[in-house]
Amino acid sequence: MRVNTRKETNNHAYFIGGGIASLAGAVFLIRDGGWAGERIHILEDRPVNGGSLDGSGDERQGYVIRGGRMLNEPTYECTWELLDSIPSIDSPGKSVKDDIYAFTEKYPTHAQARLVDKDRNIVDVEHMLFSNKDRLDIGKLLVTSEEQLGKQKINEWFEPEFFETNFWFMWATMFAFQPWHSLVEFKRYMIRFMHEFPRIHTLAGVARTPYNQFDSIVLPIQRWLESQGVRYERKTRVTDLDFKPDPTGKSPVVAGRIQVVKDGNTGSIEVNPDDLVFFTNGSMTESSDLGSMTSPPKLGGKGPSFGLWEKIAAKLPGSGNPSAFDDHIPESKWASFTVTCKDPMFFDFMENFSGNKAGTGALVTFKDSNWLMSVVLAHQPHFRNQPEDVQVFWGYGLFPDKPGDFVKKKMSECTGEDILTELLSHLKLSEKLPEMLESSICIPCMMPFITSQFMPREEGDRPQVVPDGSGNFAFIGQYTEIPDDVVFTVEYSVRTAQTAVYTLLDIDKKIPGMYHGNRHAKVLFDSLVTMVK
Repeated sequence: MRVNTRKETNNHAYFIGGGIASLAGAVFLIRDGGWAGERIHILEDRPVNGGSLDGSGDERQGYVIRGGRMLNEPTYECTWELLDSIPSIDSPGKSVKDDIYAFTEKYPTHAQARLVDKDRNIVDVEHMLFSNKDRLDIGKLLVTSEEQLGKQKINEWFEPEFFETNFWFMWATMFAFQPWHSLVEFKRYMIRFMHEFPRIHTLAGVARTPYNQFDSIVLPIQRWLESQGVRYERKTRVTDLDFKPDPTGKSPVVAGRIQVVKDGNTGSIEVNPDDLVFFTNGSMTESSDLGSMTSPPKLGGKGPSFGLWEKIAAKLPGSGNPSAFDDHIPESKWASFTVTCKDPMFFDFMENFSGNKAGTGALVTFKDSNWLMSVVLAHQPHFRNQPEDVQVFWGYGLFPDKPGDFVKKKMSECTGEDILTELLSHLKLSEKLPEMLESSICIPCMMPFITSQFMPREEGDRPQVVPDGSGNFAFIGQYTEIPDDVVFTVEYSVRTAQTAVYTLLDIDKKIPGMYHGNRHAKVLFDSLVTMVK
């Protein structure tokens, strides 16, 4: 066990990357490790923190959210524990957790048009449409070990008909799974979210934030950290990390120097053996690009986060295999879009058509769409600076390289006008298209690595949070290994940060345990009933 010599000294902590994992880690260092905020540095390449939990823009240029993160009450144990200690911006005496719980109770999600077919009919999704073979395959999957599953893909386990079931369309578009993704990750989701299986058609278990996740989660955490004196080093790109034997003899190796480029100038930060370094290795929104109403986004390649991980993996044993995740852009990319509306026509139509109450944020998927397109109409306003007469919604397509059903172009090649044309055509609203184009701004976004964490992998491809032999260095975020937990969630990033801080500081406090629905009799029974419908 490590001896905590770092609490009452003048040592420093450096977080490489300004996403939710780093922000959460800084909170845990202060709250549970007793560190002074001014000794904590967050090094971020972009001009803003938040990582993939973003939200920006205005009514003139258009708003942008690259992705939307669903929250869940029983399975976000570490996240709720974190947010319970962050003061609310809007409700004095309350926490961010209190805000989210109160909002979800006031505006509960209950989708009534989860799937829509090519004829604009709302699909009856009470029945999963499983065959007996599908049911047997699911049961077998749940009892097969991860070691036995190895690098298998989902479509290597299930029959082709499985991917035409109501279940698959709902599950895939809720969590962004593709048939060629990791069977192990799919199994983990089946177990961690088993309690959602009976209500997947309504999304009743989804908890949502009052605003976009930047305004509702990142901003309050960031303000609290600022009040504690945490130092943000934005527009600071870390280009390499040097390691050396630990001169104190307490561990085999320590991080010794952080090489950076800031404002075009190269430099370095000397790291002492009792300093701490946390690295968010990889980013699912790295190299994402925005288009406009008249231009499509561009497809980017590897950026600073994956590039730095590759350098570290080449010289530090136990640092994982980034190639398993960052060398598969065709299998991990998809496109999203954010629409800013200055006319209530679209929102009014969707509320009347779907039956979804205003503000419930229910997901609607066009199951026969070549792009497998979905849209989410969140509670308004979705941004703190959003005027009352402006509405914003978000959408995405999981098959960006297929031509549209109406716009005969790949989604990846489409402008904002093209995407609105395709969307309104699916809804048989072509006569409203000129009005929509005149009063709306649609900003498309291409994300080359958005589901890279779901790529098939094997043991060792994701590094341990604290590699064996490391004295002062930890990996955090979506590309580290936390047994049994599910990536592509805020929870995973927060749990890795808590694990890293508690491990390096030997904090004698229990990390919240994971919820597993398969250990609850009622959840098992309700899931079994759903499977045979």
